[in-house]
Order: sequence, then structure tokens, then C-alpha cells
Amino acid sequence: MSSQNMTRRTLIGALAASTLAAPSVVRAQDLTPDVRTSDPDLRRNTSSFVTQRWQDHFEALDRVTILADTGSRALHYWSKDGTDYRLYPTSVPMTEELTRRGYTEVVRKRVAPTWTPTANMRERDPTLPAFLPAGPDNPLGTHALYLSWPAYLIHGTHDTRKIGRRSSSGCIGLYNEKIAELFDLVPVGAQVRLI
Repeated sequence: MSSQNMTRRTLIGALAASTLAAPSVVRAQDLTPDVRTSDPDLRRNTSSFVTQRWQDHFEALDRVTILADTGSRALHYWSKDGTDYRLYPTSVPMTEELTRRGYTEVVRKRVAPTWTPTANMRERDPTLPAFLPAGPDNPLGTHALYLSWPAYLIHGTHDTRKIGRRSSSGCIGLYNEKIAELFDLVPVGAQVRLI
């Protein structure tokens, strides 16, 4: 491996680590062109964080608001009065066919969610169980926010390798400690948009 490639990999690794630690500090558009790479050997599970404005997506900020950006693999949260803005790294659906976009809202919340795979999930993977109780093997993690679209959730994950990747069957996943934080901030009725 050339010295230049070694330096590039080291720099990208350091930037990726700092992006996960402080996502709004380092963004993809802030990188110099020689750091942005098309090297197929480099695999990233970090997001290209870009801050968003709620005004670009919602008519009013009259309640807690969430924007899940599947392109940058980030979830944006705004408090009802707009004074609290938070940005979380996420996992997103594996394929376009599994990705739903549009406006919805949080209709239910649950600590220690159970999981029942959909018929489509079980058709794609017949080894999936019909039901999984809460616990470390449950793919919904420790907390879940259920959306008005059936079978679509914002939830935690015990498998931290999934964050920053296209790895879900349609849901938006967060680190367990981040979904626990978001869970406390988001009431039923919060407006949500997936883009």
C-alpha cells in the first residue's frame, strides 16, 4: 500500500471517528476533495451529516418534529419551540423498495419492544422467528417509536454495526442510548417526515 493511500485511510478513519463523536462538527462537504474518496476498499458506516432546517420540510413547528434523512443516514429532532435541535446517526432501509418516504407521526411508544417480523420479512428470510420477546436478541433494541404507517418504526438496535448503514427492512435505527434519549423527548403526536 502506498504511503499516500495509508495517509488517506488514516485521515478518513480519524474523521469518521470524530464524526460519530460530534456529528455536526465534521460534515462531508467540509472535507477537501482528496479526502473524499471513491476507493472501493474503504468501507464506512458513518453518515454524511448535514444540518437541516425544519422550515424546508414542515409548514409549522407547532409540535415536536423529526426528520429522518435516509440519504445522509441521520435523524434530526426539533423541540416544539425550536430551541433544541439534535442530530443522530441512524441505520436506514437496505433497498429503495423497502424505503418509505413522506409525512407521518408518532402514534405509540414502547420501552422493551417485542418484535413480530412481517410476512414479507419472513418470505425473504424463512429462518426468522414468528415472534421475539424484548431482550438482547431483539432487533428493535431497548425503545421504539411507532409511526402511523404499519410496521414502520424508529427504534434502537443492539447491533451497533448497523448504524450508518443500509441495514434495515424499512425502519430507522439508532444506538440504544440515543433512542432512549429521543424516546424521552418525543411525545405521541410528534410530526415525522422521511426523505
